[in-house]
Amino acid sequence: MTPQTRWIRRIRAIVALLAIALVTVTGVIPAQAASYDPITGTGSTWSQNALDQWRKNVANNYGMTVNYSGVGSSAGRRDFAAGNVDFAVSEIPFQLAPEDGSAPEQPPRGYAYMPIVAGGTSFMYNLKINGVRVSNLRLSGDVITKIFTGGITNWNDPAIQADNPGLAMPDKGIVPVVRSDGSGSTAQFSLWMSKQHPALWDAFCASVGRATPCGLTSQYPTFGNAKAQSGSSGVAGYVSQDYGEGAITYVEYSYALESGFPVAKVLNQAGYYVEPTANSVAVALLTAQIDQTPGPNYLTQVLDGVYNSADPRTYALSSYSYMIVPTEVGGVFTAKKGTTLGAFANYMLCEGQQQAADLGYSPLPMNLVLAGFDQIKRVPGADTTGVDINKCNNPTFKAGDSPSSNQLALTAAQPQDCDKVGPNQCTTGTAGAPAETPITGSGTGGSATGGTAEETAAAAAAAAATTSAGGAAATGTTVGAAAVYDANGALVSGGAVGSSVAGAAVATPFTLAEDGWGLQQSLMLLAATLLVAAAVLPPVFWRRLTPRDRTGGVK
Repeated sequence: MTPQTRWIRRIRAIVALLAIALVTVTGVIPAQAASYDPITGTGSTWSQNALDQWRKNVANNYGMTVNYSGVGSSAGRRDFAAGNVDFAVSEIPFQLAPEDGSAPEQPPRGYAYMPIVAGGTSFMYNLKINGVRVSNLRLSGDVITKIFTGGITNWNDPAIQADNPGLAMPDKGIVPVVRSDGSGSTAQFSLWMSKQHPALWDAFCASVGRATPCGLTSQYPTFGNAKAQSGSSGVAGYVSQDYGEGAITYVEYSYALESGFPVAKVLNQAGYYVEPTANSVAVALLTAQIDQTPGPNYLTQVLDGVYNSADPRTYALSSYSYMIVPTEVGGVFTAKKGTTLGAFANYMLCEGQQQAADLGYSPLPMNLVLAGFDQIKRVPGADTTGVDINKCNNPTFKAGDSPSSNQLALTAAQPQDCDKVGPNQCTTGTAGAPAETPITGSGTGGSATGGTAEETAAAAAAAAATTSAGGAAATGTTVGAAAVYDANGALVSGGAVGSSVAGAAVATPFTLAEDGWGLQQSLMLLAATLLVAAAVLPPVFWRRLTPRDRTGGVK
């Protein structure tokens, strides 16, 4: 072996060892990505915008394939019970006596509820006064309940006018838009009405042939001129069309941001009309009760305290969504898939929560993250070595915080005087429509400032960055042009197609920083560069350094 060959081999070995060491230290081994088996889930559209963004992130960062179809919470729970999916997402637990008369939802394998994201059920609307879009509507709980039970049918109703002294409400019919499928959104909304306005809700149930007392329902009854649409994207899509002027729906706040439409500020127990921002939801959930009793409903939520919170910053219709995870192998779920599910769940509870506010949600506080960690440890095959609260990059807490604290709630601004019941009305817009609405009524106006306005500006920036194609590459879902609906709200063309249990449903609405190119990706690129250098550069350097005689030959 010549000296040249020996030196080249030594240099190559040294550079290759450096590359391997670099990859090992960062914990990013390219082959690891291939070890994640694809997993599939179905269920809630309430939390789907967050799930779609997170699925996109883990596909880009870790080569992880997480398929998800937003078919509604009820269908998701049934899919899980039948063993057809690896996980489900719902806002309510399994129902032993579903109100639609279907079979009891009793999975044959063990399961657990794991909180994944919080948010507010909002009231997105499409309303104009003299051709100008209204963006600062205020509604009390009594008025909302009457709108969705047929008791109030026109926008100039005296009760709506009383909520909005700064607006000359138009003489225009109200079109309530409700869910046609079994949904967690319907369940959360109907639960709130049954708790806060039981007489109105029970009278409505009786009028449509439902047994009373009515309580929670996942299947909203059709009534009057109400329109029924499937999925959160369906109800939001109807309201956002030109023919949707006069319409109002209940939908997750995220969908109003996506659509560029406002939501109503809802009156709370302290006498303030509040928008469901990340901070107001965080404040509200400080009074939520979590079922800590070991058993099938462990970690499910009791929201009576949220509905009646005396904190003026509270958004009353706040709640969180669950991922239903298996604690036993069965159906299509295997321990190998549990490795993927555990890693994805850990990502959602920590790093994924950084994007929650931009997506129109509120990140989970430490107590729910800790509880979620306990559930991950019950998933067969999950790698729990990285499940560590001290390494959890979640915006609601920092080192040394109490599990009961929430940084968003601690820093949440007080509402403005113009958001209080009375003759003043803030003119600042909400959700995806931050433009101010001019005063047209007899009241006086004001512009909301501080935390609420900052959050609104951030929400507007997020809404301006919408996309109809986000997340599709990670799942193989076919995504077309912008959705077009007919006068009945049915999808005519565009939007996401080809959705099934094996793929994603509606694509992510926002283009965010994808959490896709960071330190790990840079170090992987450096490692790859070093490996290439080990193969290419030694011979080049050797030729350059070797002395040559005047005839061009090597000495």
